[in-house]
Amino acid sequence: MSTEVVSQSDIAVAQEVSHESTLFAEPILHVGGFTITNSLIMSWLTVIILVTFFISVGRRANKNKKGKPTGIQNLFEIVLDQALSMADSVTGERKKTLKFLPIVLALFLFILVSNWMGLLPGVGTIGFVENAEHGKVFVPLLRGATADLNTTLAIALFSVIISHIFGVVMVGLWHHFNKFVNLKAIIAIPKKIKKDPTIIMVNPIKIFVGLIEIVGEIAKVASLSLRLFGNIFAGEVLLASMMAISAFILPLPFMFLELIVGIVQALVFSILTLAFMSIATTADEH
Repeated sequence: MSTEVVSQSDIAVAQEVSHESTLFAEPILHVGGFTITNSLIMSWLTVIILVTFFISVGRRANKNKKGKPTGIQNLFEIVLDQALSMADSVTGERKKTLKFLPIVLALFLFILVSNWMGLLPGVGTIGFVENAEHGKVFVPLLRGATADLNTTLAIALFSVIISHIFGVVMVGLWHHFNKFVNLKAIIAIPKKIKKDPTIIMVNPIKIFVGLIEIVGEIAKVASLSLRLFGNIFAGEVLLASMMAISAFILPLPFMFLELIVGIVQALVFSILTLAFMSIATTADEH
């Protein structure tokens, strides 16, 4: 296949070139057997921006010999204080909050910056033309990371898996395992059936509830990934439609709306992750 670097404005002249928002991320490079997609490049850029920014802020904070926060550090002090208070309302105790918040806050910032970077000029509008079997197709060089289901699925899997890791560490492997495969309920039936005959009815229900919990864990992954992907991808399609009608003025209110959607979706994802961690680290009897 041959490629030709163009901007989206050039495509308006050449009507034979198709430009469609796809559910999958378009491949840009192939390094051996590894495919680099446009959304993966944006994920790397997001990480680089966040790491560079916080290293810079950390160095400035260390140079502050007076020990008093100044400038942007003041802003982060306020944000962190509010984040701690909000997390306490979910976890119910500061001890859990201090363990969970570093991970949850990192997820929030990554998702937020990824959502907003998809709105930058050139993202989705600058790319190259590729000759495909069904004609010429425009492939954007950059695409919002969270507009790719692969990215949101990976983040959702991390969110659910880390909650189970915390559950095993804080509750214990045996107790955490029995939340899903309730071996304790099975073992208790022959031991307690003489004293409490109703156990023959109650414990099978507990076993069944545990199996439902396994389905629930799979549903968590699907819910987290599809919610985030669906909202960001829909915004991407909406902006593309508005820009097709008029590239000036008309997309501006929708871009502002997408800024709000980006914050809301990052916040929803983070709070749900925090809730999953809190539930996983709570003893079954509680």
